[in-house]
Amino acid sequence: MATREITKEYDNPHDFTTGNIFYKLIHFMLPILGALILQIMYSAVDVLVVGQFGTTEGISAISTGSSIINLIVFVLSGLSMGVTIVMGRYLGELKNEKIGRVIGGAVVMFAVIAVALTALLLIFAPFWADLMQSPEIAHAKAVLYIRICGGGIIFIIGYNLISSIFRGIGNSYLPLLFVAIACVINIVGDLLFVAVLHWDVAGAAAATVLAQACSLIFSVLICKRKAMPFSLRREDLQWHNPEIRRVLVCGLPMAFQELLTEISFLALLAFVNGMGTTEAIRLASSSGYGVANKLVGVVLLVPSALMQSMSSFIAQNVGAGKEKRAQKAMGFGMLIGGTIGLFMTAAAVFCGQELAAMFTSNVQFQLKATEYLRGFGLEAIVTSVLFSYIGYFTGHHKTLFVLLQSVAQSFLVRLPLAYVMSRMFPDNMLYVGFCAPAATIVGILINTAYFLFYTRKMMEPVDLE
Repeated sequence: MATREITKEYDNPHDFTTGNIFYKLIHFMLPILGALILQIMYSAVDVLVVGQFGTTEGISAISTGSSIINLIVFVLSGLSMGVTIVMGRYLGELKNEKIGRVIGGAVVMFAVIAVALTALLLIFAPFWADLMQSPEIAHAKAVLYIRICGGGIIFIIGYNLISSIFRGIGNSYLPLLFVAIACVINIVGDLLFVAVLHWDVAGAAAATVLAQACSLIFSVLICKRKAMPFSLRREDLQWHNPEIRRVLVCGLPMAFQELLTEISFLALLAFVNGMGTTEAIRLASSSGYGVANKLVGVVLLVPSALMQSMSSFIAQNVGAGKEKRAQKAMGFGMLIGGTIGLFMTAAAVFCGQELAAMFTSNVQFQLKATEYLRGFGLEAIVTSVLFSYIGYFTGHHKTLFVLLQSVAQSFLVRLPLAYVMSRMFPDNMLYVGFCAPAATIVGILINTAYFLFYTRKMMEPVDLE
């Protein structure tokens, strides 16, 4: 009774184990989608402002540098999903007293990670730029971007951890507010540092760090003022906290899955940076891919929101023993994402150059971005199906399978195919772009087979009764 009273006091309407599935899924997903939209704007503003007020090579430098930073962010987001899943499971089981220990362990773990990553990014920035085969004309600026953003990586980590905590307790609105604050500050910072002070790439990176720092400070203040369905004690903040292991069991496979996926896309960037017979073509391919990636983020907004919301939704229902409800939620996710994906695919295929023109006035960059988007467009539909599957299995703690299927997609399909296409068609990015949906289709087949096997195995005891 006490647990239910605390939850009610917290004003948490997101009990996913009862009520209309479609409504509750949409109600939880929309703020996550809004936060992702703002994050895309947040990231795209750097390219937009530098493209309009900075140098030509600055776009390539941000494309290379942000790819490294995004790799880290996505991996940490995967790891933080372990926090969300464990918290959701405890909420479904009405074991709120364990949530404080989960959060305490996560704070200690991510603090150690933040220190290590800061050192790696500051010291080895030239290595990361070299690894990405950054064009020589943009190399120094790519290194500068990585170092400035690396110095503020602790703020990015803190924001992701707090957002995962709120999503774990069913609140997706506050993370939306946090990223909205960061987005506004980043826009103002970019305009000031790049358009007014002409700091170019350094200004874009400084605006990013400043925005993340302000967002983190605000989110911590909110945490202190708002009633929570848990209590965090000093003894929870220790490395020997047993909940760290549970978070790692759920989060590490997701982190590795994100790591392998991002590595495959980084390798793809390296392939793209090597396309073309002249330095001018290489720069156009690199910059065009950087612009296209900002638009790709928009294309994948709904699938990403579905996966994040699905994991929490499924985890609560698994904790409450409501498997049929969990499966229905997955079906609704595929329907919602696939329907919206049709429109996103049409925009990517038929309006690519118009969209790319928002980020750069260079026609060659626009054309390269358009080529890539035409090949990539189908991904908006098929990824919605795949990510709904991933959210379902993540909510069931089947994160090892999620990792293995990602390995199959990335290293057996996407990368080999992309390498071949980049060599066969060095002046056309259409075929490289198609490698992503091709790999996703293979992933859907793998997930469908495992879903049929997994659900049949779960039903065996029920059939015997």
